[in-house]
Amino acid sequence: MSAESGLPRYGVAELNQAIGTLLERGFAPRFLLDATVSRPQLKKGHLWLTLVDDQASISAVVWASQLAKLSHRPAEGDGVVVVGRLNFWAARANLCVQVLDLRPSLSAVLRRFEQVRQALEPEGLFAPERKQPLPQMPAAIALLTSVPSSALADMLRTAAERWPSTRIHVVPIPVQGAVEAQICQVLTSVILQAEGLSLEAVVLARGGGSREDLAVFDGEELARLIAACPLPVVTGLGHEDDTTIADLVADYRAATPTAAIVALLPERSSIGLALGQIRAHLGQLVALRLQAERQCQRGRLEQLDRCHPSRLLQERRRELGHRLELLGALSPQRLLERGFALVRGESGQLVRSVGQLHAGDSLQVELADGSIGAQVTAVRPSPPGS
Repeated sequence: MSAESGLPRYGVAELNQAIGTLLERGFAPRFLLDATVSRPQLKKGHLWLTLVDDQASISAVVWASQLAKLSHRPAEGDGVVVVGRLNFWAARANLCVQVLDLRPSLSAVLRRFEQVRQALEPEGLFAPERKQPLPQMPAAIALLTSVPSSALADMLRTAAERWPSTRIHVVPIPVQGAVEAQICQVLTSVILQAEGLSLEAVVLARGGGSREDLAVFDGEELARLIAACPLPVVTGLGHEDDTTIADLVADYRAATPTAAIVALLPERSSIGLALGQIRAHLGQLVALRLQAERQCQRGRLEQLDRCHPSRLLQERRRELGHRLELLGALSPQRLLERGFALVRGESGQLVRSVGQLHAGDSLQVELADGSIGAQVTAVRPSPPGS
């Protein structure tokens, strides 16, 4: 080629070095890459893999020093989000992505969630009828969450405001990365100590984070442990729109960590108001009962007064007086005083009919103020029908 063509001229090493310089200056030092893992292989402690999508592929490597720090170890077909940078080896013009961090992509997380859900649902682990009721006023609860964290501070503040008499045992757990086994170990320890600590419920909480960060709570082992827990389990994981397998198995799923405390602990001002209303109602009942008892007592006193011997004697005397008056009103003497007379025959019997007498019979006539003797001179019966 002619030197007068005006084109730059390189040796191979020079060209590769120029390409490396161009990449170093013109490309971001770090970037995020959405990809699917293909052919992951461990060689001499380093993890080599190919990152692909539906149109292209690129080689990638996780150096041994970084591999131990990864929270997620990718497998064939996993969707991932890579934090990486470009590595270019000028000697061979070889380009690959150096993986600095790696986490499952949302699609991979949701696929795993669906797989675990389909495995557990036929066993009835999500059924409403197996869920335990929450205690109304728990004496003590265990709070499993990250320590320290803003979510923990909010939960403790809310608990103190709502129902400070509940003892809260804060149990630290890791909430980031492949830590399902550690969470299960801590939860198992809490269950074993529940009786000694007088625990009445368990709260499993994690504040904020992406759905990928919550993937640790989609594990089958953790789900089965929550289902077997003898205490009611309340979950408050992530945001309101996030639902994990742990949420489905828990006895109560709260939208946020703070909402989990609100669901579990009563609100003391509301309880105080309710108690005040109950007290007022009981006061009314007691007042009504006392009034009824007083009326009953007055009735009994009146009855006792009526049954007093002196009162009974007065009643008897009054009754006898009435009877004497009645007898007096009906006595023959009264009739005689009104002008009537009693006629008796010679033998002293009352004469009630003219048929008892004959002319010449002697009679005794009794009047109101004395009696007279008389003799029958004639007997004249009344005409029939008169």
